[in-house]
Amino acid sequence: MHKLSIVIPVYNSAPMLDPLFSGIMHELEGKAEYEVIFVDDGSRDGSWAEIEKLKAKHPARISGVRLSQNFGQHNALLCGFSFAKGDLVITMDDDMQHPPSEIPKLIAKFEETDADVVYGIPKHRRHGALRVAGSYFLRNTSKLAQDNRGEGSSFRLIRKSIIEQMEKHRHQNWVFVDEIIHWYTGYFASVDVEHHPRKEGKSGYSFRKLAAMYVNIIVNHSVVPLRLMILLGLLGSIFTFSLGIIFIYRKFAHQITVDGFTAQIVATLFSASILMLCMGIVGQYMYKLFQLQNQRPSYSIKKKI
Repeated sequence: MHKLSIVIPVYNSAPMLDPLFSGIMHELEGKAEYEVIFVDDGSRDGSWAEIEKLKAKHPARISGVRLSQNFGQHNALLCGFSFAKGDLVITMDDDMQHPPSEIPKLIAKFEETDADVVYGIPKHRRHGALRVAGSYFLRNTSKLAQDNRGEGSSFRLIRKSIIEQMEKHRHQNWVFVDEIIHWYTGYFASVDVEHHPRKEGKSGYSFRKLAAMYVNIIVNHSVVPLRLMILLGLLGSIFTFSLGIIFIYRKFAHQITVDGFTAQIVATLFSASILMLCMGIVGQYMYKLFQLQNQRPSYSIKKKI
């Protein structure tokens, strides 16, 4: 029998924590050995007090971690991973859009495929149109940026050995869990799961936060901007070189009579493109050095129960 560690980042979801844990308990009690780790990511609505109440009622099943401020969902997950004791770790959101009744599907798919990671992919996403479009854009563009399949979900099962390797990973201050997972394994599986409408409150992912996440993924977890600079510099060099040939030809054909114009325009355009090319190359090295030297912690714990 597998021992499960269920890690749940919590942000302003106090009313949903009791029914969420009740659903998990109803599904797993007597069928599996499990623990639930709630990580309060700087909530402002009494979520921590609710976690304390649940801990008092179910001390053997629940652990609670309170972060000192809002570090973001993925950083909160990393924190929860450090306390997980199970041989399988399941992550899920705090809004009950992934119902606990779908957990057995992840376990069954894991046993069927022996994959390192199993994603629960919603058959029909019940987010708002803006969130669905933003998530779709994020998944597919991050696929290109990170050279992965782009298929992912916050409802996932991860083998403990992968979690242990992730804990040794030298994280940046802003992390993206799926990118780190793809670094350590290529053995993935997925299974269709139900996705319910959010019962209370609203998602913590506004359009602004989705856009910020996209920018962070592209900048912090890929070299796409730097490679784009190199490409633009190279194309610019070719273009300005060709343009310079044209101006030189026109100069000798006496089509330009302003003294110094040809030399100035060619030198300016060509120099600018070469500088962009060089900045991109130097940026590649700076990016790698930044990754190695940035050792700020991904989260800070205020309290653990």
